[in-house]
Amino acid sequence: MEVRARAPGKIILAGEHAVVHGSTAVAAAIDLYTYVSLRFPTPHDNDDALKLQLKDVDMEFSWPVRKLKEVLPELGIKSASSPSSCSLETSKAIASLVEELNLADAKLGLASGISAFLWLYTSIHGDKPAKVAVTSELPLGSGMGSSAALCVALSAALLSLSDSSKLDFSHQGWQTFGESELVLVNKWAFEGEKMIHGRPSGIDNTVSTFGTEYDECKHPNNVKFTTTYCKELKNLIVVLKYGKYLLHWEIFLGLFQLTKSITGNIVTFRSGELTHIKTNMPLKMLVTNTKVGRNTRALVAGVSERTARHGSAMTSVFKAVDSISNEVVGIIQSPVSDDLAITEKEEKLGELMEMNQGLLQCMGSAIAALRL
Repeated sequence: MEVRARAPGKIILAGEHAVVHGSTAVAAAIDLYTYVSLRFPTPHDNDDALKLQLKDVDMEFSWPVRKLKEVLPELGIKSASSPSSCSLETSKAIASLVEELNLADAKLGLASGISAFLWLYTSIHGDKPAKVAVTSELPLGSGMGSSAALCVALSAALLSLSDSSKLDFSHQGWQTFGESELVLVNKWAFEGEKMIHGRPSGIDNTVSTFGTEYDECKHPNNVKFTTTYCKELKNLIVVLKYGKYLLHWEIFLGLFQLTKSITGNIVTFRSGELTHIKTNMPLKMLVTNTKVGRNTRALVAGVSERTARHGSAMTSVFKAVDSISNEVVGIIQSPVSDDLAITEKEEKLGELMEMNQGLLQCMGSAIAALRL
């Protein structure tokens, strides 16, 4: 049995990092995806190991099932229908398994993702042998939600072959996850994000789960299955799902840039609640990868530490971010009479995004390259 799932990345227009502390964020799913394929061996394969293949970095890891049974104390007692956080004991056990891989210094950034994989897989499928392959269109450590897309795609693939899924594999055509199944995918993905980032807000995995029309899954006979958002959320994240690429990739001073068009609705996220509003104006956004890597876990922790040291000042910063996010939503939601009105709105949005960038600097989480 084999399935293939995909989940999109995301962009946060306003509210990044402050959203962890209760501020409103404005976000969008984008049409760059992470793909996960899951295959269980047949009896004839005589394969008794859990294998993870990371195609983009040309690396493969393997853990004999007997080793997993020895090291992981909670193996086999979890329920796929009841997501739970990784205990300290299990976290240490998983860390020991990852340490034994002897990753090169340049690849140490992969360790947290591998840990999340081991936790999600063994929690949902126990000690069952399998081969999981991952590939992604998303740049790592770029703020585009690559880790969340991994956790969502992985959770979708794992749950599709679990007792928690109601997918009919005899059906020749597209199928969809129901609302409760999508909620379950999102909850498991959030647990994976916690393994990677420590204290995430949940915005990345939520936008990735509900932010695209479908996630593809393929049966061995190339029958495709779809994990799609629930009907109640249908208008939600066609939201800032930026459409197809309008222009082209261009190389400029070593940075890659991409112009995308935004139409439809805007997604806001605050304290775990996802909301959509309608937009009355088309937008074009330039997405730039500075190719300056970052450690999201360290950034999130740094903002929390600064908040602990300067509570009153940081509270004011978070309130300002919340105001910016709400003003961004108000501008996009307001009526547009002509092209001049659109230009004026774009100028206001540009000013707000500059202000938001300044507040990220106040939080200690801004990228220096953007200040050049």
